[in-house]
Amino acid sequence: MANSLPHVGNRAKQARFRVALVMAVFACLFSTIGIRLVWLGNQSGPERTYPVVPPPVARPDIVDRQGATLAMDIPSLSVYAEPRRILDLDEAVEGLMAVFPDLDMLDLRKRLEGNAAFTWIKRVATPAQKDRLWTLGIPGVGFRDETKRLYTNGTTGAHVLGSVNVDNVGVAGIERWIDEQGLKDLRETGLNLDRSDLAPVILSVDLRVQHALTDELTKAIKRFDALAGAGLILDVRNGEVIALASLPDFDPNSPADALNPDRINRINVGTYEMGSTFKAMTTAMALESGAFNIHSMLDAREPLRFGRMAIRDYRGQNRPLNVPEAFIHSSNIAMARMALGVGIDKHQAFLGSLGQFDRLVTELPENAQPILPAKWGELTTATAAFGHGIAVAPLQAAMAITALVNGGDLIRPTFIKGTSIEGRIIRRNVITRQTGEAMRFLMRLNAEIGSAKKADVPGYFIGGKTGTSEKVVNGRYSSDRVLTSFMGVAPADKPRYLFLTILDEPKPLPETFGFRTSGWNAVPVTGEIMKRALPLLSVVPYREPPVNPFPEMVMLGAWGIERFLPKDPFFDLVAAERSTAPIGCKSSQTQANAVSTPTGGQFECN
Repeated sequence: MANSLPHVGNRAKQARFRVALVMAVFACLFSTIGIRLVWLGNQSGPERTYPVVPPPVARPDIVDRQGATLAMDIPSLSVYAEPRRILDLDEAVEGLMAVFPDLDMLDLRKRLEGNAAFTWIKRVATPAQKDRLWTLGIPGVGFRDETKRLYTNGTTGAHVLGSVNVDNVGVAGIERWIDEQGLKDLRETGLNLDRSDLAPVILSVDLRVQHALTDELTKAIKRFDALAGAGLILDVRNGEVIALASLPDFDPNSPADALNPDRINRINVGTYEMGSTFKAMTTAMALESGAFNIHSMLDAREPLRFGRMAIRDYRGQNRPLNVPEAFIHSSNIAMARMALGVGIDKHQAFLGSLGQFDRLVTELPENAQPILPAKWGELTTATAAFGHGIAVAPLQAAMAITALVNGGDLIRPTFIKGTSIEGRIIRRNVITRQTGEAMRFLMRLNAEIGSAKKADVPGYFIGGKTGTSEKVVNGRYSSDRVLTSFMGVAPADKPRYLFLTILDEPKPLPETFGFRTSGWNAVPVTGEIMKRALPLLSVVPYREPPVNPFPEMVMLGAWGIERFLPKDPFFDLVAAERSTAPIGCKSSQTQANAVSTPTGGQFECN
């Protein structure tokens, strides 16, 4: 009994020693693991296994002037891989190809090989694809919640909206402008903004009118078998763009389509010789100069010659024409004589004052520099008078015509509703009040008895100027390939909106009697656009024609004014006096010096 007690005490000591030893081993082990974890956590560079993925980028909604949504963010997800964590390369490739059969298998395998930290697999995946991948449980493959841009109306308004890239960054149109207004800076700070944090961008565009414009242009291109078409509706009072279309267009939900060369925005990226629409500027310049007035006579009996080159009228009257006649008959000869009578320097100065020599900058980043002659002499002045030899963006030509009918203010167009007008006034009083009334009178007269008759919408008292310009083919003008256009205003007595329609190479039809000029295609198309757009814009038609819409032209006794005189004894007397009074006003018989050209040729444009 006594001998057993020391034996028990020794066993107890040994047990305590073994427990202490085990505890020491575990403490050492856990310390080693802890130190290793701390060391790994402090490592950087290629040793890190966490992918560097940019945060999702939120964008503000884009809405039309009525609040209809045009573009918005929606939840999306992307799939990525960490190649260094992939355990079985073959299994990973097979699984990913089963879910995403559109991937390039060789490219996928190449990207998953090696020890890379990160690679994208699919930037936009569906929830169903995510579920399939989740079920497969491929090590090293993960998901990222992101945002995707949705354009709710497809192609409608595409050239205004622009598009974003795969990272939701604006690359064209208003989308790119939004980034340049501060969104890019916010993104670079690393702020993870939510859609609700950003106020919507309100465009000046009206979705209903935009749809009507696009629909009528689509039908016109098909009917006249044209290569392309474009249209614009502009508020002449504040320069807000109500609608802009250029066809063929693209779907911003598939922005790669925009890279096709024929998808350009023809209204503010294309540059064209705008043809006879420039005659409105020439006529305004002539009246404003004091060298001509509403009664002035222009000799249009014979072609105007410059060496071997002759300027002719499309359908010449072969007689002297007064200013209203020159306008409604769209006389190239008369317009050239007006410009030469004013002079080269003053002609250039006037076109410059209307913004035709400078690149027009708006919110849309895409714009075009006008194409001007290298040398500007008498021949250039003569041809530019009727829209040849100078190519501008249609939007800047429309801006100029707007200034001729809105009281003389040259206003930079805008695509953002409510943008301050004062900050966009390029020049005030480019023409006097009397010249402005004369231009509205001439445009309305053209809609009554001239080339714009087919656009005269009952009740809306519209006015306008046609244009048909021959396209340059192999360095020469081709009479078979033309660009037709029409600038219309409504109402002509108190303009609110300008309408521009362009058709590229429209074909003649039996019902147009073989003609392809603007009066047979662009003009009636604009009439159809006006019929649909003006009621949507709350423009109330007149029950009766406006009373004395052009009072100064009445007092001057302008040719053709009797069409706008009310049935009243006073106005009957004015009309009788106008019909018997001699013109007795300055006649311009300016003859240009002969200018030799290397190829010779002639112009025949309406």
